[in-house]
Amino acid sequence: MSDPNVRLRGIIESLLFVSDQPLSAAKISQIVEVGEGEVVQILEDLANEYRRDDRGYQLRQVAGGYRLYSHAAYSPYIEKLLLSFDHRRLTQAALETLAIIAYKQPVTRVEIAAIRGVNSDGVVNTLLNRDLIRELGRQDTPGQPILYGTSTRFLEAFGLRGLDELPPLDD
Repeated sequence: MSDPNVRLRGIIESLLFVSDQPLSAAKISQIVEVGEGEVVQILEDLANEYRRDDRGYQLRQVAGGYRLYSHAAYSPYIEKLLLSFDHRRLTQAALETLAIIAYKQPVTRVEIAAIRGVNSDGVVNTLLNRDLIRELGRQDTPGQPILYGTSTRFLEAFGLRGLDELPPLDD
């Protein structure tokens, strides 16, 4: 492996492979000690190569960074492997609550319950435990209720680069 570019590509692939969260080009650049522009070019080359070769994995830009994902076309086989796949799906109540938080953030539990019309404490706790939402702070009102918003994991799970990619709400 004498070609430095081949070695650098391998290092970047290794970092992406072991990371449990998206890696920004700046973070990769800092680790491999080369310019961010060169890292971005390598990331784009890798993504194109994986797409062109129809690999079992894809490199996607999500949540302010880059992350490897299994190819969507092969999801039926992955589901067979992961027998526990179904228990990880979100309930209708969880999806409704997550949508409210995504579009209204920062939002309190009381505001969520007012919109849904039911107590959502259990659902909010589930979303917190799955790291799809996070505490953003406290509202400056009596009782100082906790404010909730979506997490980086939410962006990853839904394949979004940022909240601006959420579909627009109908009137």
